Amino acid sequence: MILCLVTDRRRLCSAVGGRPADAFDLLIQQIGGAVAGGVDLIQVREPDLEAKELLVLVRRILASVPDSASRLVVNDRLDVALVSGAAGVHLKESSFAVHDARRISPPSFIVGKSVHGPETARVQAGASYLIAGTVKATSSKPPGRYLGYDGLAAVVDAAGLLPVLAIGGLSLSDAPIVAGTGAKGMAVIGAFIPDGDLDLGPFVHNQAEKLRFAFDSVGRVT
Repeated sequence: MILCLVTDRRRLCSAVGGRPADAFDLLIQQIGGAVAGGVDLIQVREPDLEAKELLVLVRRILASVPDSASRLVVNDRLDVALVSGAAGVHLKESSFAVHDARRISPPSFIVGKSVHGPETARVQAGASYLIAGTVKATSSKPPGRYLGYDGLAAVVDAAGLLPVLAIGGLSLSDAPIVAGTGAKGMAVIGAFIPDGDLDLGPFVHNQAEKLRFAFDSVGRVT
């Protein structure tokens, strides 16, 4: 399984009763727990931050959680990803083409891409992975059309050998169903946010282990 934490500092602060001034510290705690729990990718997705603020955040994460360096990708800001020393970038479906990002990045750079249907999944040669969504309703996206599990399976088929991660409203109970579509993993926001004032790092660590077990157990059974 490929497991990805996608950040949302506003949602995290609201859930744990944190102040806006504490947001970066809370993200660092969350990411520290994710790394300890073996999360494969960490996508820093804070679209309202200006480039300078985002660069400060990414550098703080890398300094505070050094083991995140090989797995941290920046959402859509290729400039910040390159300057900060992050491991890669995750591009929106409507953003740079993968081959354009590849032309100006190091050979080992991770380049992920969001897709919303099989048509766009077919034309993403050179991507390291795809994230397909939105699978189910989620508070992180406005109401609209959802892929559902059948749509996710269609994206997986269209992507060929490219690994596809599912995103959107997914929880622990969805993990076996997602695995059954042929997807290689999950990218989650809410599943890594506690409901209340819990010890954030250990909560995320525990959630990562539960998600991996639930997803990978499908392969063991079949």
